Amino acid sequence: MPELRFPWIEVSILVPMFGALWLHFISNAERSLRHCVVICAATFALTVGELIDFVSLGAFEAHDHWLFLDWLFNRDIFVVDELSSYQLPLVALIFLVTVLATLRTKAPRFSLKLALVSESLMLATFSCRESWTLILLLVVSTIPPYLELRQRERCTRIYRIHMGAFVALLVTGWAWMSMVDVHSSAVLVPGAFLTTACLLRAGIFPLHLWMTDLFEKGTFGTAILFTTPLVGAYAVMRLILPIAPSWAMQSIAILSLFTAVYAGGMALVQREARRMFCYLLLSQSSLVLVGLELVTPIGMTGALCLWVSVGMSLTGFGITLRCIEARISRISLADFHGLYQQMPILSGFFLLTGLASIGFPATVGFVGMELLIEGAVDVYPLVGSMVVIAAALNGIAVLFAYFRIFTGRHNRTLIPMHARPAEKFAVLVLSLLILGGGLYPQPGVASRYHAAKELTRQRQSNPMTVDPKHPVHHEK
Repeated sequence: MPELRFPWIEVSILVPMFGALWLHFISNAERSLRHCVVICAATFALTVGELIDFVSLGAFEAHDHWLFLDWLFNRDIFVVDELSSYQLPLVALIFLVTVLATLRTKAPRFSLKLALVSESLMLATFSCRESWTLILLLVVSTIPPYLELRQRERCTRIYRIHMGAFVALLVTGWAWMSMVDVHSSAVLVPGAFLTTACLLRAGIFPLHLWMTDLFEKGTFGTAILFTTPLVGAYAVMRLILPIAPSWAMQSIAILSLFTAVYAGGMALVQREARRMFCYLLLSQSSLVLVGLELVTPIGMTGALCLWVSVGMSLTGFGITLRCIEARISRISLADFHGLYQQMPILSGFFLLTGLASIGFPATVGFVGMELLIEGAVDVYPLVGSMVVIAAALNGIAVLFAYFRIFTGRHNRTLIPMHARPAEKFAVLVLSLLILGGGLYPQPGVASRYHAAKELTRQRQSNPMTVDPKHPVHHEK
């Protein structure tokens, strides 16, 4: 396997972990916030360097070498490939802009140390392909949100029940899978356990209650960091896609499609901005799963492109709502707030990120949504129509929220409502990426298509996934 020229993977994982230890010795909240921004910026730079180094190799996968981690782990546990190469900078970007847009007054409530620990675990998860290590990382990554809920003295019952079921199903399913003959029908039961666990982590209906509960009781920043990287989709790609038969994947795609339409309808009728954002994220992440589980190169390419788009645009959409909440508290969508004159930059960014998440032309999500619809129509025309309906519902929900928050009678306030320089910088970075990816999508789409073809080829070469009545004929 080719090697990177620098140990990007290990260093990017360890920097936020050591950063969390460094923040432990800083008592001043304002200094902690500044140091956390620097640590997140360094981590993002490392992941971008990793992406550039990997692309220059021209290989499907690569690993780096460092004596410490080589002694602690097998050297092939942490690997970057074309599936994770874009997801790693995306995860680092999500953490960077979320921390950067945190007001100094909110820093004591938003745990910066737990955020850095979560970033380290997320980067390790997206760099991991070894099954048991990946399962361990998925289990441990559920702890930081739980600790925050405990610190805020909020009820953790719903979160504990769902994450406990996720851990039990995941561990039991994979342990059972390793003890049965993978070519026999006995593999269906542990496969069902694994599938249920991954769908629970992704928030697929009816296993989505923990997500709305987290957005309601946790800090907005932690909820964004835990959900927008779409860890559930990555678990599906690594644990379910290589072993599930085609009929099972298409069944999961139908369930995800129902969730997308259901969540889009729920986002449209919400009267509180956080819950609207939660259902919007749930709907768009379900569309990503629809494309991944269609198991066609075009559909998977659209899903991989949409994955990056959803993570980027909905993070921007979420931090815009979070910035507004920091000034006027929880946002009700039952009234018109008339905030446009006081925060025109945030209003424009709100509209840009919201429309980008549903694939508006000239944004990063446009090509991904088009490819997803084309891939879905190739499998079953009705699926493509349902994808369009889900996107339409989400678009109406975004415009409804925009008019409720930024239009209406102007209300004067005694405190400044304009965006701070750090918030403007976060807005500028995301805006350039969203518009740049929409106006020049070729490099990203070509990479995602190559990754989709390689993943499809690997899946077709596995005898567990081939239907004996309809064998797959490889193209010469």
